[in-house]
Amino acid sequence: MRLYLDNCCFNRPYDDQSMLTIRLETEAKLHIQHAIRTEQYALGWSYILDYENAANPLEERRAEIQRWEDIADVYAVETPTILAMMRQFVAVGIKPKDALHIACAKEMDCQYFLTVDKGILKKAKRIAQIQILTPIDFVIEQGL
Repeated sequence: MRLYLDNCCFNRPYDDQSMLTIRLETEAKLHIQHAIRTEQYALGWSYILDYENAANPLEERRAEIQRWEDIADVYAVETPTILAMMRQFVAVGIKPKDALHIACAKEMDCQYFLTVDKGILKKAKRIAQIQILTPIDFVIEQGL
């Protein structure tokens, strides 16, 4: 099974951990990353992850997140198919960059798109092509 973690998900451990939900999302995300490292799951990576991560002004964080590209088993580049899917997702209210992430995940046959972005999660039901969950919900669903 292949997973796609968006940029918000990769950055969750760097957020202020004083809120319980953020700490729980962080722990679930780190558990998922361990499962990816031990090859329980595959990871998809995309050009939009590269783009957003490159904008991170903190070099150490940027470098740590970028290492995950080497672990990914598939990489999505911009294609007309991805752009067409992105436009479909924008039409149902997803922001363009978020829609690119989802389109890339779908193009790479990822079964799950993991995010902590509340805006994406609120509109997830409008996108039937891929399961969109928080790391916590994924861990619960998978019984990890």
